[in-house]
Amino acid sequence: MLIVTGYMQVDRADLAQFLRDLQALATATRQRVGNISYYAAVDDPQAGRLLISERWSDQSALSAHLDAPDTVAFVRRWQGRMRGEIRKYDASNERDLTEV
Repeated sequence: MLIVTGYMQVDRADLAQFLRDLQALATATRQRVGNISYYAAVDDPQAGRLLISERWSDQSALSAHLDAPDTVAFVRRWQGRMRGEIRKYDASNERDLTEV
């Protein structure tokens, strides 16, 4: 499993439109083969900062998402107006939170 997490930031004046566009993308993304979860949460509305959390079954599923026409269109639409730091992590030992 791959975990993708980090933050995105847009100008606060653009936050509402960014969230609408991201919601449309999220709805489609959650239906994609290999998507386990795909979420964004507003962390600081005054700064236009969002926390990003995604889980994917494998790299081919994530790559298919990144290459999908709606993802490419979203990135093009917001390129230069969004910034952030998002990282990908390999998870090979998934278990309940209370397990040691």
